[in-house]
Amino acid sequence: MATTKELSVEDKLRALYALQLVDSKIDEIRNVRGELPLEVEDLEDEVTGLSARLDKLKADLDNIDENIKLKKNAIEGHSVSIKKYLEQQKNVRNNREFNSLAKEIEFQELEIQLAEKHSKEMKASVEHKKEVIQQSKDRLEIKETHLKHKKAELSAILSETEKEETFLTKKSDEFQKQIENRLLNAYNRIRGSVRNGMAVVSIERGASAGSFFTIPPQTQMEIAGRKKIITDEHSGRILVDSMLAEEEREKMEKIFAKM
Repeated sequence: MATTKELSVEDKLRALYALQLVDSKIDEIRNVRGELPLEVEDLEDEVTGLSARLDKLKADLDNIDENIKLKKNAIEGHSVSIKKYLEQQKNVRNNREFNSLAKEIEFQELEIQLAEKHSKEMKASVEHKKEVIQQSKDRLEIKETHLKHKKAELSAILSETEKEETFLTKKSDEFQKQIENRLLNAYNRIRGSVRNGMAVVSIERGASAGSFFTIPPQTQMEIAGRKKIITDEHSGRILVDSMLAEEEREKMEKIFAKM
């Protein structure tokens, strides 16, 4: 967001370095959390998946139990039919009727055998399903306990740092409003491209902080003059002189002490 008042180059450098100090402090807080938020999210997904699988296994087991009951009822129905046909055989008038009833009895007996075979297979499947369900329950319980601990750990960290992070985020927004869009975009681009998020660094022992590449004396004088924005030709970072950096660090330490 562009500022309503044009800042001098020095003021821009101070705002940029102050913003860097604040954003680095926010980075430190977020680094404490590390991978914990992602761990919690992954565990939540895993628990959801295991719960859905357990529900499906239970539904499958219910279906098998229902089918076993249906087979049991079918066997009873076939047995009733056999008794009925046997009674009818006692009153047949010829061999043709007797043989017809005998075939019906044979058919019912085969249906009973088939139903019993299926029932046996389903009962074996029930035992296997019960084992899988128990294993799934045990695994789900372990994951839920792990998730509970991780959530508590994350909650503790968040409760400790939430106030600081909110304060610092507000300060970061305040400094960003002082910096013109073009410069702020460059700052954010550099921050996103370097591993430690340091887009603005000071000169230390003739080199940019964290670098072994010496900066020519003439360039160092230009940086100390604070008349233009100068970047490190090796890393692309925005450079400020050590005195300005020290002054801004002292100012920011006083602000950080209020958290």
